[in-house]
Amino acid sequence: MLSAQPLMHLLPVVEAAATLAFAASGLIAAARKKLDVVGLCVVATLAAFGGGTLRDVLLDRRPFYWVEHSPWLWVILGLCIAATFLLRKRHLAITERAMQWPDALGLGLFTAVGTQLALAQAMPPIVAVLMGVITAVFGGVLRDIACNEVPKVFSDHQPYAVCAFLGGWVAAAGHQLGWPSEASLAASALVTCVLRVAAMVSGLKLPGWRGQ
Repeated sequence: MLSAQPLMHLLPVVEAAATLAFAASGLIAAARKKLDVVGLCVVATLAAFGGGTLRDVLLDRRPFYWVEHSPWLWVILGLCIAATFLLRKRHLAITERAMQWPDALGLGLFTAVGTQLALAQAMPPIVAVLMGVITAVFGGVLRDIACNEVPKVFSDHQPYAVCAFLGGWVAAAGHQLGWPSEASLAASALVTCVLRVAAMVSGLKLPGWRGQ
């Protein structure tokens, strides 16, 4: 069983960092689509909280993260309003690559958090790893759907959910080996993030369909 006390202190910090990272990716995605401030708020919020909310529904955890930590809603609202004025004033070029960096960070952090939370509820390792994948991936799926795109996790053939899946097994292995919860969290997040960045930099692609 995971040590509950260190986990209770560490998880809010990691989940907060992941929330900010995915909110930033949602902001960039919405800005690339030239959405108004309402669109920015919706897309950023979906990206930040979508995966964790689905995880909490499946694990029957209440209250949801964004309900328990409602000040984050004000933080994201403020970021969206500030981003609207900044982008309008400076006319910054928003590239898809710019969205991928905070997304990679959020992927690693949310994978570690989701897997650890499921392990703390004594879920089987495969279930815990899949909870990590859902936490990390589903917010991006909702972000892309809201931006009227086929979710990139399903369509661009770059390893994404695969990175989360492999990183989740690092947390599961640490749990089985009796690592401190902090070490398991850090190792899982680091491996997931490094794998995703390596795939981005190398241009690695998963096999696609052949033919017409």
